[in-house]
Amino acid sequence: MSLPREKLDRLVERWETVQSELNSGVAQQAYVKLTKEFSELSPIVAAIKAYNAAAAEAADLTAMANDATAGRDMAEMARQELDDVKQRLTALEGKLQIELLPKDSADNKSAIIEVRAGTGGDEAALFAADLFRMYQRYADLHNWKTEVISVAENDLGGYREIVASITGSGVFARLKFESGVHRVQRVPATETQGRIHTSAATVAVLPEAEDVEIDIRPEDVRIDTMRASGAGGQHVNKTDSAVRMLHIPTGIMVVSAEKSQHRNREIAMKVLRSRIYEAERQKVADERANARKEQVGSGDRSQRIRTYNFPQGRVTDHRINVTLHKLETVMSGQALDELIDALITDHQASLMAEIATQDGL
Repeated sequence: MSLPREKLDRLVERWETVQSELNSGVAQQAYVKLTKEFSELSPIVAAIKAYNAAAAEAADLTAMANDATAGRDMAEMARQELDDVKQRLTALEGKLQIELLPKDSADNKSAIIEVRAGTGGDEAALFAADLFRMYQRYADLHNWKTEVISVAENDLGGYREIVASITGSGVFARLKFESGVHRVQRVPATETQGRIHTSAATVAVLPEAEDVEIDIRPEDVRIDTMRASGAGGQHVNKTDSAVRMLHIPTGIMVVSAEKSQHRNREIAMKVLRSRIYEAERQKVADERANARKEQVGSGDRSQRIRTYNFPQGRVTDHRINVTLHKLETVMSGQALDELIDALITDHQASLMAEIATQDGL
């Protein structure tokens, strides 16, 4: 994949233009838009400038090494330095190519995460709770805020279903590859004969949609109130405060059962908006996939993506065939970045290969 010189020059020119407009003073609405563009262009331009500087240095050293009038020692020193600069230039080119890859417009967004127990009964619910705590700890390590939207527990403290929002910069970019079926192999606490059981939980990560992105017409939403249900008597709502919200055109339904009906309406609309936004994104991704007969980064949730083997203390991600023998550190959220970084690198490599194929390289 060669670097498109004209495109690089246009990006730098645009960055300089935006910077000039911001410094000259513009209206608030234009300022917000330009600031966002400037922040998106800045890392690309920084990579371009670093690459250009290294390329210029390599050209100077090449000229010095080939200069017949230069002394032998000077030419030899230039050749030695040139080897180091060429290595740095290769690394900078790779970084620049990654910066130029098509960006997911939702990457910088916060996210809604939904974890549900799959096959395996109570053990699956306990594993769903373990998974959610892993993401909660991971969010804490990144200084993101986690807020539980709704939860349905079983009698053992596991989660049949839990939905939460994780707020921060770039949350979706890091967590979107977690969507899928997660499988666990371990001896359940309820197992008396020490047999290893296999259970599963599903994870869905949705980019949090903003009001301006998804236009939900009031006439397209049916809202029902109902009495909240739950374990125990004193914590069960005695009033019809729970809210069930149905988006009629898509059939997407959301239920929120907090104590305040007003809060439930806010929560339900927030989740509904994100689910509709993700459905639209998936529709576009599917259409694009059918057109090129290959779906890149679709987050297909029908497949098993990862296995957590407790007896052997290992975690295997089946999409990239990576195994980490540090299960406890992964479950604490501390080593989850190792898997996520590998998934992002694999996704970037797929995009670069696709672009190279399209360019006939």
